[in-house]
Amino acid sequence: MNNDKTAVLLMNVGSPDEPEIGAVWRYLTEFLNDKRVIDLPWLLRKFLVNFIIIPFRVKNSTRLYKLLWTEKGSPLIFHSFEMKQKLQIKLEDKFEVFVAMRYQNPDYKRIICQIREQGFKKLILFPLYPQYAQSTTETTVVAVKQELERQNSNIELKVINQFYDNPQFIQAFAEQGRKYNLADYDHVIFSYHGLPNRHLENSHPDIKATQCSCQNSIPEYGKNCYRATCYATTRLLAKELGLKKENYTVSFQSRLDKNWMEPFTDNVMLQKLQEGKKRILVFAPAFVTDCLETIIEIGDEYREIFLENGGEKLQLVESLNAEPAWIDTMATLVLEEANKSF
Repeated sequence: MNNDKTAVLLMNVGSPDEPEIGAVWRYLTEFLNDKRVIDLPWLLRKFLVNFIIIPFRVKNSTRLYKLLWTEKGSPLIFHSFEMKQKLQIKLEDKFEVFVAMRYQNPDYKRIICQIREQGFKKLILFPLYPQYAQSTTETTVVAVKQELERQNSNIELKVINQFYDNPQFIQAFAEQGRKYNLADYDHVIFSYHGLPNRHLENSHPDIKATQCSCQNSIPEYGKNCYRATCYATTRLLAKELGLKKENYTVSFQSRLDKNWMEPFTDNVMLQKLQEGKKRILVFAPAFVTDCLETIIEIGDEYREIFLENGGEKLQLVESLNAEPAWIDTMATLVLEEANKSF
């Protein structure tokens, strides 16, 4: 029994079990049918996802996962387990660290069952998303709460919500950037995963996404505004790195259609190229682990487009993965949450 220990559950989005069509189909089916990811009416969502999006995307998605895959498997998964192991050492024996994914494996329902069966009475949920969004943090927290209730568990739950402005997080990402000589680059792009504009409007329903005034500060309505927190992270990183405002741009990637957050990273990249910026350094501070969106989308696809159009170098700054500064940050966040009364 672990009555005196606190369980810590690290959760990220997830990955297919293998880079094969069947596994990718299962992953996309679970992921895209989540009403907080594609927030359309039930029938429309089911039709759109299962009869249009997945059948038309699964072959290309599988091809990309094959490019991503390593001998260790999916980078998002093996980096998460390395985080778990190093964080466990850092936290010592008052905590036990677990890792699960919101979609596919390790299955969060099975891990919660394991935590309950091992007798833990306290659980700190750590969604690994620096900036809050309904399609990441919110769906993770809701899923865990529902599963605890379904299992009739009396475990006390605390949540590390978002950490976009945590000084240690900022310093850890800046350390990754300092592995490159910023003076060798003409411009820096801070690229964040995009969201449909309607997701932004859900966090401040009286204000259109395109009218959200959050580039320079977080407005009163913007505490859970994803765009506002992305810009806040950027300002803090730019200050830490000594970047002037004219030397960097915020942009958003991975769009599905034109009604997503702008400006789009690929467009910004080509615009900067037209301005004579031929050497660009790219940060992706929405991701704490390297994954399809960083390694393949930025590191391969965007880089190829940039070079084909006359660019000289497009360099991706690696994510935090299991870097010591990030493990220290995680430990601090866990201990701060643990010190608050359950």
